[in-house]
Amino acid sequence: MISTLNALVDAVEQNAAGDELDVVAFARRHGTTEYHLRRMFSSLAGMPLSEYVRRRRMTLAAAELVAGAPNLLDVSVRHGYSSVEAFGRAFRSVHGTGPGGVRRDGGPLRTQPVLRFRLSVEGSTPMDVTITDRPELVLVGHAAQVPLIHTGVNPHIQAHIASIPAEEHLRLKALSSTEPGGILAVTADSEPDAPEGSMLTYLHGVATDGATPSPDDLDVVRVDAGAWAVFASSGPFPEALQNLWAATATDWFPSNPWRLRPGPSILRYLELTATHATCELWLPVEPS
Repeated sequence: MISTLNALVDAVEQNAAGDELDVVAFARRHGTTEYHLRRMFSSLAGMPLSEYVRRRRMTLAAAELVAGAPNLLDVSVRHGYSSVEAFGRAFRSVHGTGPGGVRRDGGPLRTQPVLRFRLSVEGSTPMDVTITDRPELVLVGHAAQVPLIHTGVNPHIQAHIASIPAEEHLRLKALSSTEPGGILAVTADSEPDAPEGSMLTYLHGVATDGATPSPDDLDVVRVDAGAWAVFASSGPFPEALQNLWAATATDWFPSNPWRLRPGPSILRYLELTATHATCELWLPVEPS
């Protein structure tokens, strides 16, 4: 996976001043999927692939302007924009100033270096992982649209859970009929490389086998049958969980013959206090 990501970076450079990169075709040529490739890139680079492409294009465009490129439209088209206005918006979002000011004053500029991925093998922390095959899951519960927040407790999720009456938690538990059991935290409908702040579906609910019709007043997320990687974690809340998320990308996926398949992530809390959590993170996977 690391070599594939580096090849992707090279492909971005080859297309930084030309045609759009066909990520689907690139993933197919390298024996993976666009979904997994974008998720791994975003997790390891700390930004979506689309944002990295935009930053690199604006870095190269700024160098041309500083060097005295006379025609702004030519620079815009060369870096993938059909109008000077669209180019100017993208340029300002990266550099904090417009192309005219950079051409006149030489800066300030925010340069995006070329990324290079490396796998550091240190044997630091063993990961407890189980691969399990599950039939189709029907996740039922109460859903809400919330923004993606990478660090710290998500107050929007907290507010959603707090709005659910205590007796409703008991009803949900009674509906649980398959593994993973108990009350679950489900995140779905998120793009594989969604930036922080993008909206996703959060479902506070349980897993059922679909044999019994779901109550009409509950939201439903259906998940295809397939394999799941189940990661166990215990430690300070929410830091331990967020570190586990990061470790799946930096340590586990690059070292194992599995890749993510489209689907929600499921968090099963085995023990939870205000400061400590013991949980399982369920991620849908397929052989790579």
